[in-house]
Amino acid sequence: MTDQRPDDSGDRTTSAPAASPDTTLTDPPADALVRRSHTLATAAGSLTYTSESGTLVLHADELTDGVWHGRKPVAEVAITAYTLDDADPRERPVTFAFNGGPGSSSLWLHMGLLGPRRVEMGDAGALRPPPYDLVDNPETLLGSTDLVFIDPVSTGLSRVVTGGKPKDFHGFTADIESVGEVIRTWVTRQNRWLSPKFVAGESYGTTRAAALAQHLQEKLGLYLNGLILISSVLDFGTANFERGNDRAHTLYLPFYAATAHFHGKHPGRTLREVLDEAEEYAARDYPWVLSRGNRLTDLERAEAISRLASLTGLSPDYVDRADLRIEHWRFFGELLRDQRRTVGRLDSRFTGPARSAIAEEMDADPSMDAITGPYSAAFQHYLGVELGVTSEQVYRVISEDVGREWSFKEFENSAVYVIDRLARSMRQNPHLAVHFGYGYYDGATPYFCAMDDVARLAPELLPRLEHHFYESGHMTYVHQPTRVQQSADLADFVRRHSGRGDEH
Repeated sequence: MTDQRPDDSGDRTTSAPAASPDTTLTDPPADALVRRSHTLATAAGSLTYTSESGTLVLHADELTDGVWHGRKPVAEVAITAYTLDDADPRERPVTFAFNGGPGSSSLWLHMGLLGPRRVEMGDAGALRPPPYDLVDNPETLLGSTDLVFIDPVSTGLSRVVTGGKPKDFHGFTADIESVGEVIRTWVTRQNRWLSPKFVAGESYGTTRAAALAQHLQEKLGLYLNGLILISSVLDFGTANFERGNDRAHTLYLPFYAATAHFHGKHPGRTLREVLDEAEEYAARDYPWVLSRGNRLTDLERAEAISRLASLTGLSPDYVDRADLRIEHWRFFGELLRDQRRTVGRLDSRFTGPARSAIAEEMDADPSMDAITGPYSAAFQHYLGVELGVTSEQVYRVISEDVGREWSFKEFENSAVYVIDRLARSMRQNPHLAVHFGYGYYDGATPYFCAMDDVARLAPELLPRLEHHFYESGHMTYVHQPTRVQQSADLADFVRRHSGRGDEH
């Protein structure tokens, strides 16, 4: 178990008299951060570190009719920071991490991969029953970099101040600006401007991270050493199955093939053999087939039906009736329909009973069902018992209100697209490196879609990109062999790109 050792003065808060991050209606909002000391045994030796968890008050400039009114508090943002004791801040990297949604808290990366403690829930086909467990994570990225986990406004315990409007933060640009301000504030208060800096995001968090890199560098002068993009989505057009957009159908094909292989639809073949065939067909023949429409000859159509059925594990009749276009929500419910089971979207290794054997598509994601309870229970126990943060507020694992209200007005009449922002950040900062992590069984942000995104970057940027593929899903680290390997890959990435002696 992790050894918790209070400071000489005991647990203490900064800028607030109580350990709770809550404020009263009469008091002005103030930081409420609890500090605790810990040790963790790892293969490289013991880590002695300090956690600081709670809420940080976010301020914004107030200018009305050209009149300056100073800076006013606008939100209380929940963070958890881990800093290695007695480390040189000039040499010690720091990584800022968050998940996506929009509307997700950061507990997934925190308790699944990066943090010093992690949830133990089992895996596909071998899930543990409640109340689950919490164990040390000797592979934590804290061995290589300090960590700051951020819950964007309206997620986790993050809230606007009394009288504020949550919707003001629920949008593409507002979100980037608020998360950027949290990072700037922490870096300034902790005197970490000369530390190597990384940003890690997962899912929509990769969309945020790519745009955030440009914002931090151009607006705040805060240059990064690296971006860690796990289960990335940089162009929402790759997952748009609306009529006329055949791109999504072709790019999802390798994911369908991987899922079919996992569920026994490709006996006698390795996963790599199946993926090679699916990637080749998706890259060349499949787009041509779909572009031909009714101009396909009967023989060409029959060949396409046979090939797609073989790769996806679906029946030729279904592929024919789908007009060669397999939509992902329908695939999740169709692949194992004869077993009356649904495969997961976030992680297609997981299956669950279908609500209806004749339903057009899944009614619930069995992989999301599997992970929500363990992660929520583990983190909320950890937050109160081990980090010392108590609050009567609901911890919003995923805020549905955020998702409903989210604004992409910057991309009106077009798909959300941040590849150009990532490219601009890399041109501006010739030392910015990017790590991509992909799960073959990820049906939310499929790996082949993400690779198509990256193909839009200029060739001169490619040497600063690296790609890692895992036999796992959207939350890559749920698969324990992947978690161990991915932890090593991330530690290596941070080590190689921490500035002094950077190979680039």
